[in-house]
Amino acid sequence: MGKLSINVNIANRVYPLTIDREEEELIRLAVKRVNDNIKQLGNTYEVSDKQDLLAMTALFFSNKALEVDHKIDNISGAVSDKLQKIEGDLDQYLSNAK
Repeated sequence: MGKLSINVNIANRVYPLTIDREEEELIRLAVKRVNDNIKQLGNTYEVSDKQDLLAMTALFFSNKALEVDHKIDNISGAVSDKLQKIEGDLDQYLSNAK
């Protein structure tokens, strides 16, 4: 579990990173997704300014993260409600079993 120094290329700029070795695959996948999104946005909107494409990509991934957070909150709420119902049913069963 050591540190690893890598260089990543985002929008034709190289960024040196020091990461945990086990993070390398995810970091490289994230870089690929960012670059793919920049390319797709550039083709879709015919925008060539890298700063604009980076801003649009940041917005895209931020929106995706918020969607996931919202879904997790909804799932957590539903699970919590079901657990409370099960606990109530169990309490009722146990009190009737006495």
